[in-house]
Amino acid sequence: MKFGVTTLLLVLSFGQLFCQKRLSIYKSFGGVVFEMDSTSISSKQVSIILQQNQKAYQEFKVAKRKALVGNIIGFTGGLLVAVPLISIVAGGQPEWAYVGAGGVLFLGSLPFSSSFRGHALNAIEIYNSGVSVSSHRIRPSFHFYGTGASLVLRF
Repeated sequence: MKFGVTTLLLVLSFGQLFCQKRLSIYKSFGGVVFEMDSTSISSKQVSIILQQNQKAYQEFKVAKRKALVGNIIGFTGGLLVAVPLISIVAGGQPEWAYVGAGGVLFLGSLPFSSSFRGHALNAIEIYNSGVSVSSHRIRPSFHFYGTGASLVLRF
């Protein structure tokens, strides 16, 4: 009897782990945040998850390429702005043309960042369209405290 109850509880609780879960993407000040079940995940983890859906994975690869190009251009622009500021602190004569060039490069990186967000959002939507909405009303969760643990079943 105990074995049957324990097996039933384990099947209910771990059955949710093997179901596909929905991904979410949110804009933040520095870029985007990816979430799965209210847990933040990295873009590398998102890439691994999206490998299940080839079309979403290809779209996310395009997004990552756009982000890479934008990050390189933005970083280079930031360095060009920093060079005159460092020369001022060091007591030298600054080259203000570097600030202008850095500003142009930084502004040039903004469309790549916007394109990354658009492609990433599209990839997440493609992935989520293939994920079936769970009809389970039971949501089991484990809670650990001190030397004990509890299983909570929410309906």
